Amino acid sequence: MALSIQERIKDLRVERKLTLEQLAEQTGLSKSALGSYESDDYKDISHYALNKLADFYGVTTDYLLARTETKSHSNSDIASLRLSDDMIELLKSERIDTALLCELATHPDFIKLLADIQIYVEGIASMQIQNLNAWVDVARAEIMEKYQPGEHDKDTYLLQNAHVNEGDYFSSRVHNDIDGIMADLREAHCGRSDGAPKTTVAEELKKDLEEVANFEGSRVEQLLMIYCKQTKLRYNKLTEEEKQWLVRIMQKSELMKSHTTQRGKKKR
Repeated sequence: MALSIQERIKDLRVERKLTLEQLAEQTGLSKSALGSYESDDYKDISHYALNKLADFYGVTTDYLLARTETKSHSNSDIASLRLSDDMIELLKSERIDTALLCELATHPDFIKLLADIQIYVEGIASMQIQNLNAWVDVARAEIMEKYQPGEHDKDTYLLQNAHVNEGDYFSSRVHNDIDGIMADLREAHCGRSDGAPKTTVAEELKKDLEEVANFEGSRVEQLLMIYCKQTKLRYNKLTEEEKQWLVRIMQKSELMKSHTTQRGKKKR
């Protein structure tokens, strides 16, 4: 979801760790005006203030006005980007994660990845590889004629398999390129709210049970703590009255009745 004008103006200030007072001092705009630009009941921003803030933050006025998602580049003519109609439609369709695509394309090794793909697709290295394979054939023929090695000779086997397969070679290069990029992107996404959790449900449950086992309290209190952890309630923040209410509710459970019955039985 695109950020509103108020959110953009506030985010830029927060990113620079500035208070409204500090921003007012550095821009010459009043604190009250700056505060109004960030408020929910924002109505308008003057042309002067808009340009002042854009220059101060190093962004375009179009970005502040929520007309573009790029901070430092104005809406360029699409033709200058040399994008095909199909590519433009794909980017607009929301069928792909454009944010992830941007991360991929701006990775330092993406240029190397694209170069390896281009070399293979356009056959730039085909002639050199063909010449290399031809030289291997000549060398193999000379060695076979001169030394006449046996069929199972190691050197014969090496010469027979010394050809470079262009497809296999560049597939390996591209594979290595993309593996490195994916590893970097995955590391960058670790801990982000939109990323996958680092621990599984089973691991979290195991951790909770270990913590409860070390808790010094009654069996009912331990069960209450498990319930709180599974429902994301903060046990330590509950009042005694709230804990008692939860205990009364839990005691109505068949599981609690079963547990009490088992403990009350005498061994024979």
